[in-house]
Amino acid sequence: MGYSVGQVARLAGITVRTLHHYDEIGLLGPSGRSHAGHRRYEDDDLDRLQQILFYRELGFPLDEVAVLLDDPDTDPREHLRRQHHLLTARIAELQKMAEAVEHAMEAKKMGINLTPEEKFEVFGDDPEKYNDEVEQRWGDTDAYRESQRRTARYTKADWQRVQDEAKDWGDRYGALMDEGEAPEGERAMAMAEEHRQHICRWFYECPYELHRCLGDMYVADERFKAFYDGMRPGLAEHVRGAIHANADRHA
Repeated sequence: MGYSVGQVARLAGITVRTLHHYDEIGLLGPSGRSHAGHRRYEDDDLDRLQQILFYRELGFPLDEVAVLLDDPDTDPREHLRRQHHLLTARIAELQKMAEAVEHAMEAKKMGINLTPEEKFEVFGDDPEKYNDEVEQRWGDTDAYRESQRRTARYTKADWQRVQDEAKDWGDRYGALMDEGEAPEGERAMAMAEEHRQHICRWFYECPYELHRCLGDMYVADERFKAFYDGMRPGLAEHVRGAIHANADRHA
């Protein structure tokens, strides 16, 4: 019997109006109609819709998407290969962006004892790129002022230690997830506590309620989510759960 326009909209997370628009411009029409004349979508229609949504997410204009999908010389598998390549490149860029934001948020880089060359060497991106955003969001907090005060004295060797500790923590947390540890498990909560202590040691005092907020941000902000999921897929959600569980047991 196929799928109604409402069912397809719910499955794809888009609106019925969007599906009507795709039909009107010839981008995606239903393969059939019900006896009452209502649109009915088949599996092939859903496959095409998936391709459309992938390309749309990647920023392609709809008219260009139509040209790509209607090219008779392009194998459908080629679309998936192209989209995989583009998405992988975007993920890599988001990971770099998230890493820069993390460093900027936790240790505003202006004034640290590094040359511009050393800053790029340590962080792999312009460490001051997000200073305006950081200052706007957290500039009036004690944590921000404390982080700025501490990090102003850090040397290149200090920052390298920060990086090495963070990488070691990420590797161990990923291994813990691979072993099936639940976010509320003892080892996961211990890793969450280690994460909190890392912030306290290097940047600012991070009480449990503030740590909860950071955990929520690691999932809500796509840049942070990409950074943590870049260590291990699903890590952002997992560590947020561990942070909350750890905070609960210390409440």
